Amino acid sequence: MPSKKTNKRKRAERPTIHPKNKYANNPPDFSLLASLYPSFKPFVFYSPDGRPRIDWTDFNSTRELTRVLLLHDHGLNWWIPDGQLCPTVPNRLNYIHWIEDLLSDTISKNNKNGDIVRGFDIGTGANCIYPLLGASLLGWSFVGSDVTDVALEWAERNVKNNPHISELVEVRKVTDCQETLSIEDPNNAESVNGKNRTDMNGSLVDSGSFTLPVDAYKNYHGPPILVGVVRDNEKFDFCMCNPPFFETMEEAGLNPKTSCGGTPMEMVCPGGEKAFISTIIEDSVVLKESFRWFTSMVGRKANLKFLISKLRDVGVTVVKTTEFVQGQTCRWGLAWSFVPPSRKIISPYVAGKSILSFMLEGIQRQFSAIDVLQSVESFFHTSGASSKLNASSFAVDVTASNEQCDVILKKGGKLHDETANCNPIDAESASSSLHTPLNNLCFRISVFQQIPGTLLVKGSLQQRDSPVSGVFSSIIQRLEEVLRNKFCRAKPIVN
Repeated sequence: MPSKKTNKRKRAERPTIHPKNKYANNPPDFSLLASLYPSFKPFVFYSPDGRPRIDWTDFNSTRELTRVLLLHDHGLNWWIPDGQLCPTVPNRLNYIHWIEDLLSDTISKNNKNGDIVRGFDIGTGANCIYPLLGASLLGWSFVGSDVTDVALEWAERNVKNNPHISELVEVRKVTDCQETLSIEDPNNAESVNGKNRTDMNGSLVDSGSFTLPVDAYKNYHGPPILVGVVRDNEKFDFCMCNPPFFETMEEAGLNPKTSCGGTPMEMVCPGGEKAFISTIIEDSVVLKESFRWFTSMVGRKANLKFLISKLRDVGVTVVKTTEFVQGQTCRWGLAWSFVPPSRKIISPYVAGKSILSFMLEGIQRQFSAIDVLQSVESFFHTSGASSKLNASSFAVDVTASNEQCDVILKKGGKLHDETANCNPIDAESASSSLHTPLNNLCFRISVFQQIPGTLLVKGSLQQRDSPVSGVFSSIIQRLEEVLRNKFCRAKPIVN
């Protein structure tokens, strides 16, 4: 009996929000928001224990909460008409931050916009929530696609009402399937001609044509998703999608505890999310050179196994999953890429990011977060660097000299099977680039528990203007290699 209670307690204490999420340690304060925004005050009531609450079954209540959170915490002006899908801000931030983690992975960058991250939001909706958050929080640029006139009109309004980010977001019209699909190939290949596309000025743009496999739309009958919407020669770092989870509106209305609105186009499609995401997978085969990462939210865990199997069938190189838990709502994230992992030598003369992170997934059961933290301390200590472990904050503070950085980069561990076909950093080349007068490098390595078997490791450079921030990036890559090799289960190589 004691062991069962312990297991239940461990499950209850599982982190439910991404550590980078603004609300991870500071959930929305309804009482404070009600005092600051009179329009929100009527929706707040107090439970017998004195806690401020709102009625989650009232669409007007959830919509007003989303409006004030976006305004108060993100400086965004936002509104949607009655009946449109109303997003919850903390949950959407979880998805944004997960993509941020994916982009810090070892998948090569393929866009032509320098350091500007470019995303594609499939079915952005009237709320346009992902482009608004991604642009305001991280400076990403977006294309948000949708079909209905109402969604396009309000997405445009929400973008234009935020002029500080409006140049980063394009709202693109998708032409209905029946108008865009035409059989032109005598061998029954389908050509998708996406026309009537709008840019931010409302002008129409032709998107070109693509050839699909014969059975590409076998289980999905609806507007184009990616093929026929993405233009020739466009490059994106990722796509993201909150798909229609259900097959019928009756099924969509089975949860009486919440009311987030949602039109049939947003909530429902024949075959449900399985058919919709399967079509994204099929489109990704055609557009494998156009995206670093393809991602989608998944509403039913039972569908993950089928979708992952489909991804392996089409020959992706990397598949990643995560779990989004927010309140009583549970969703899963699915990401895949056709781009092989790669690693590059980073010159110490080039300024790098002051905060870098990576995920350790598939950690073997006998290891815990403290084991990883102790290995981090040992990794730097054996190189002669000063490393101090703080168990209460789950962090290691490191100070390394020029010579110690040299040793760290020479002692990297063996690469994991997942990157067996990639080009690792050449230790001699990397270390030779360090021979220049440098100050000590000071940084902190923190370890965060995600879901069971998954940890987030984050490195924070203390001197942001350091001339050796590029060396810091190389050190974090070395650390990742060693930790993956020691703690993570070997993954089968995808052919």
